[in-house]
Amino acid sequence: MNFIESYISNPTILKLQGAIQHYAWGGKSFIPELLHRDNATAEPFAEYWLGAHPKSPAIIKANEESIGLNMLFTAAPQLLGAAVINNFGPALPYLFKILDAREMLSIQAHPSKQQAREGFTRENARGIPLDAPNRNYKDNNHKPEVHVALTDFYMLHGFRPLAEIETMLNGIPEFAPLLPEFAGNDLKNLYRVIMTMPQRQVDDLLNPLLARLEPLFAQGKLTPDAPDYWAVQASRSFPLSEGHRDRGLFSIYLLNLVHLQPGQGTFQAAGVPHAYLRGVNVELMANSDNVLRGGLTPKYIDAQELLKTLSFAAGKPEILNGDKVSATETVYKTPARDFELSKIHLTNNERWSAPALHGPDILIALEGQAIISAAQNQMEISRGVACFAPAGLDYHINSTTGVVLFRATVPLNNKE
Repeated sequence: MNFIESYISNPTILKLQGAIQHYAWGGKSFIPELLHRDNATAEPFAEYWLGAHPKSPAIIKANEESIGLNMLFTAAPQLLGAAVINNFGPALPYLFKILDAREMLSIQAHPSKQQAREGFTRENARGIPLDAPNRNYKDNNHKPEVHVALTDFYMLHGFRPLAEIETMLNGIPEFAPLLPEFAGNDLKNLYRVIMTMPQRQVDDLLNPLLARLEPLFAQGKLTPDAPDYWAVQASRSFPLSEGHRDRGLFSIYLLNLVHLQPGQGTFQAAGVPHAYLRGVNVELMANSDNVLRGGLTPKYIDAQELLKTLSFAAGKPEILNGDKVSATETVYKTPARDFELSKIHLTNNERWSAPALHGPDILIALEGQAIISAAQNQMEISRGVACFAPAGLDYHINSTTGVVLFRATVPLNNKE
């Protein structure tokens, strides 16, 4: 009997080894320290994936074998639970990450499920390879996201209130030529013009702005709580060829600049433009790789497709502080059906028990130590250790020194 066959007959907690993504924008200390890895060469550790995405699935070490979590679900989809299979098919519907942004990520938005299905079908029909640089839709799924900051965290999220945008256009002399495009608070027209104007016009607007801001930045007069600071940072991080400017710099002024404290988060619904600027977070999203970019990147930008996808609702973003559902668990509730993120905080000798009905769970410890028990099996966990619990498994966490974990699951109280 192989490991999977024996596991199906006696499912329990499994320790996971996640997949590290070494994107250039990644930090160089948080994830290596979390995983007790040496990083003497200062390699960027951008993301730590805990999921079953075929690109980089988490690995189970068993009987001297390395088994991808996706392969486990292929062989034993019942571990996901009937509710997940009925609503999402025989695959884990979420991807769980630790993310460390040392440098700014691209301005981006994600499609709705319908947009993803239509776009994926359309690009397949055109014969665009899945790995082509001009491919917008890598799969037919949507990609809502929730995240919670682990450090001070800066990001852009959604369009600013219209009154703030008008004040900004009036207050920045270099942007005066854009005012007529915003007549009647026409945000969609303003953004369309910015995203489609000739590169020479982009440079003509941004070059004098940056010439004014650079000396202030060098003198330490710009702070991260102001868009000007990030405009200079972006101009240095994303220089275009022949002295051209990345048009994503405009979005730094059009979008809400959000400064999150540890424990706070946001939800990115379909169509909401956003960008992570700096910091470490826990991120949970639908299992998709569909990204439409709007700047601050050397990657492909399809302005017309982005314009069709974006939500132009303007206003202040909702900051998620989490809802206490018990003395030991805080849930970061969102409208997403694909996933739910919670934080479990146990003091010394405190206990948390999984609900009688729960979806497939992945947990990672960020502080302290604990013992997870299921049936006759026990597993010690400490900082950096991640594990998987099949749907419906009766398991408990007993703290030995106090422990902080984040838990990804699928909410079972939603219907299709």
